[in-house]
Amino acid sequence: MDNNKISRKDFLRNSALGFAGLSLLPGVLHAADKELNKQSNKIKANSYTLKNVRLETGFEYEGENVIDTKTELFTIEIADGKIKAIKPNQPKSQAIDAKGLLMLPSFRDMHIHLDKTLYAEKWRAVRRSGGIKGMIELEQKIMPELLKNSTYKAEKLIELLQSNGSAFARSHVNIEPTSKLQSLKNLEIALANKKDSFGAELVAFPQHGLYYTDSLPYMKEAAKMDIDFIGGLDPTNVDGAIEKTMDTTVQLALDNKKGIDIHLHESGKSGQDTIEYLIKKVNENPVLKGKTFVSHAFALASLDKNNQEAIAEKLSDAKVGIVSTIPLSGSMPIPTLLKHGVTVMTGNDSIVDYWNTFGTGSVLQKANVAAQIYGQSSEFGLSRMLKLATAGPIPLDDKGVQQWPKIGDDADIVLIDASCSAEAVSRISPVKSLIYKGNIVY
Repeated sequence: MDNNKISRKDFLRNSALGFAGLSLLPGVLHAADKELNKQSNKIKANSYTLKNVRLETGFEYEGENVIDTKTELFTIEIADGKIKAIKPNQPKSQAIDAKGLLMLPSFRDMHIHLDKTLYAEKWRAVRRSGGIKGMIELEQKIMPELLKNSTYKAEKLIELLQSNGSAFARSHVNIEPTSKLQSLKNLEIALANKKDSFGAELVAFPQHGLYYTDSLPYMKEAAKMDIDFIGGLDPTNVDGAIEKTMDTTVQLALDNKKGIDIHLHESGKSGQDTIEYLIKKVNENPVLKGKTFVSHAFALASLDKNNQEAIAEKLSDAKVGIVSTIPLSGSMPIPTLLKHGVTVMTGNDSIVDYWNTFGTGSVLQKANVAAQIYGQSSEFGLSRMLKLATAGPIPLDDKGVQQWPKIGDDADIVLIDASCSAEAVSRISPVKSLIYKGNIVY
């Protein structure tokens, strides 16, 4: 497989050339692969076949314990952005050779700030400026300069995510009196430039407080634009009132048919009360079920076990999800949330910016951290943690029945140098290829 390897540095350089489906394949993907070079000109950009693709087919048991994951090689036909056929392997066919790489659902970074990164600039460590209000003051000073080339930096950050197997992100976007709508407009340009190789949903985020600064007029404008969620920030610590801020947030979502995804860093009672109040508002407005999320939700970590179980049941019943960055403290009750059927997703949040510099761009690494923190070291446990990287879909269900891929699924795929999902999570195995809507990104 080493002959088929493209370095992350090479990918980041080549990705700047643009994207044109398979027509760029020889130059961008596998210049060293003579067989592929010969084949690529014969393949239509929207239709091709992969051979020697490794898929998971079931678990191997010792008693009731899963001890291994069964896999087989298949031939996969892709057309018009979909998986058209899954066939017994045809190793001698004139198809793109996947060389036994494991096929998994492509990854999804579900909490990131593409709009205000320092990535692709000179390295700079974090320079803290007090608490949340101090950081708001810092942003008010630096955002005008940062916005001058934010489109370019967003594109470079997207390329980093792609090189780590992510073809989709949920990005929060500053909406406040300093940036007004410019941060959103700049990011929309970057996403338009990457539309054939990357997908996104956007959260209008009042980073400087909905009422602490006069952000509401700009949030109302943003809510009418092409965004997907209404965001929010620590209503007690920033705006000074849970009800007023959350009522406005919920009403903005209802009026504009959007979802909700709020930042909630507050721990202790104010954080708990905010989660409870949001659950109440969602139950009063069932249209928001399945469309409402709490990012970070650190208050859950301060609850005792019984109360964690109780709030997990409430979140599940209201279909309110949690988006966690998997803090190393290990106190977030992620296993409890998953046990009760709460949707749990993850993201890098910050890669390199003035808030944090520890993001790697890999959500597979986040799944690995979760596995370590929560003791998921078995074949079964590791394979379940993959859902954090994919935001849901994984090849085998809990009984080992193949549930992905299916004919008709979107061709959003990573090919990874691993024998199975468990190894991929445990070893943070290298991503060798990314496919988005049938388009081979690299």
